[in-house]
Amino acid sequence: MTPVLRLVPVESSERAAFLEMALQHFREINPKFAPAQDWKNSYFENIKNNPTYSLRWIVTDGLRVGFVLSGVENHRFLPRRTGVIYEVYVVPERRRRGIARTCAKQIIDELRRSALSKIHLEVVEGNTAAAELWRSLGFRKVTERFVLTGESLVSK
Repeated sequence: MTPVLRLVPVESSERAAFLEMALQHFREINPKFAPAQDWKNSYFENIKNNPTYSLRWIVTDGLRVGFVLSGVENHRFLPRRTGVIYEVYVVPERRRRGIARTCAKQIIDELRRSALSKIHLEVVEGNTAAAELWRSLGFRKVTERFVLTGESLVSK
């Protein structure tokens, strides 16, 4: 059975509640995640102040059970627009009930109506459940992303 859910805009007054849930999300991805001062000061504001982003609560049974962050970006080099699904987060106790799938379908349908060249997203390495979800919705892996961070940036 498809869960009944609503995607409700996150209001500026809900900053603390959103950041608390976002912190939980990022700590699931990386248990050592400790938000830097710029994250604390700017993460929410930069999302809310960009009209191309859509930040919404996932609400079911009258409860906030996660959030969705999506948007539209201009192609770096071509006159095209790309849909982006930045985050789909469902709290652990509400997973495996079809909530993420229902949300994802809704977001994909919304982005399709925006005359985009494609929709893309990233899945953190090792998150097999997320990778399976996106594959089942027609996404395919087209690249691997490599990142150089921290001490590796310092010349030796």
